[in-house]
Amino acid sequence: MNLDLRLVRYAVVLAEELHFARAADRLHIAQQTLSAQINSLETRLGVTLFVRDKRHVALTAKGELFVRRGRELLAQADDLVAEIQRNSAFLRLDVITEGLTTGTLVQEMRPRMPDVTLEFVQGQGLSATVSAVTGGQVDLAFGRVHGTAEPLPATLSHQLVRWAPLGVVLPAGHPLAAHPKVAMEALAAYPLLLHTPVEAAEWRDWNEELAASFGLEIGWRLHGHGRQAANTAVLNYQAPTFGPLEALVPDSLVVRPVVAPIPLFPYSVIWRSERATATLRHALATIHQIATENDWLTAPAEDWWLPDRDRA
Repeated sequence: MNLDLRLVRYAVVLAEELHFARAADRLHIAQQTLSAQINSLETRLGVTLFVRDKRHVALTAKGELFVRRGRELLAQADDLVAEIQRNSAFLRLDVITEGLTTGTLVQEMRPRMPDVTLEFVQGQGLSATVSAVTGGQVDLAFGRVHGTAEPLPATLSHQLVRWAPLGVVLPAGHPLAAHPKVAMEALAAYPLLLHTPVEAAEWRDWNEELAASFGLEIGWRLHGHGRQAANTAVLNYQAPTFGPLEALVPDSLVVRPVVAPIPLFPYSVIWRSERATATLRHALATIHQIATENDWLTAPAEDWWLPDRDRA
C-alpha cells in the first residue's frame, strides 16, 4: 500500500496528545475529520492503532510501533525536503497574514535576493507556526516571541525586526474618528473589540496586557482570520480595535494613530538554529538591512509602551 505522510503525521500528533480535540487543534482540522482519517488509516493497515472511547484514547502495541517508526519517517522526509531546498536556494516564509509589517518586508526582500526562490505561507500566528519551523516545513517565521501558547523551543533563534507602532481601527462615524490621533486614555471610554485568530496567542496576550496596563475594557473577544474578517467585526459591533497603521480598510472605517503612549508591537524573525544555511543567513542579513534602512529598530521619540517582557 502507499503510505500517506499526512496520515502518519495525524497519527503521531494524536499519539502525543491522546485527545482527539487537542490533536485536531494542533493539526488545524476538524475533530471529525481527524477521527475519520485515523479510521481510514487503520482500515488500510488492517490493524488497530488506537483504543478509544468517549473519555479515553490509548495506543495499542501496533500503534506504539507505528508511531515510533512514523516519527522516524517524518523526520527523514523533513530532512530530505530541507536538503533539497538548501541546494536549490529556496526559502519558505510564514508572513502571518496580509496587511502587516511582513508584507512590506517581503516586497523589499524579493529584488534584493533575485537568485533565491521565496515562497510565502500564512499561518495566522507564531503560536501555530512554531512546529512548522522546528519541523523544517517553514524556514523563517515572524511574530512576537513572548506570549505564545508555549515558550519557544531552545532549538529556535530569533532577532528583532521591528517595533511596529499600532493604531486603532474605528467606524467612520465613531466619535474618536473625528480626531487625527487618539490618546490612549480616550479609548478607556469605549469597550474594545479583540479580534484574533485562534492561532495567534501572542497577539491576544499583547492586547490583554495593553488593556490591563491602561484600564481599557475589552467588550468582545472574537476569533477570525485576516483583515477583511476584522473589518467586518468592527462594523458589526461598531467598536474600536487595535491594528496596524497600514491596515487596508473600506471607506466605512478609518485608522488613527494611538498616542500618549504609542503602543508598539515587537515583530521578530524566527528560525531553526541548526538550519542556518548560507541562503538563510543571507535572508537574515537582508531583513536586518531593510529594518535598519526603514528605522524599524529605533523606538519613537514620543512616549511609547511595550510589554515588559518584550523590552529585554
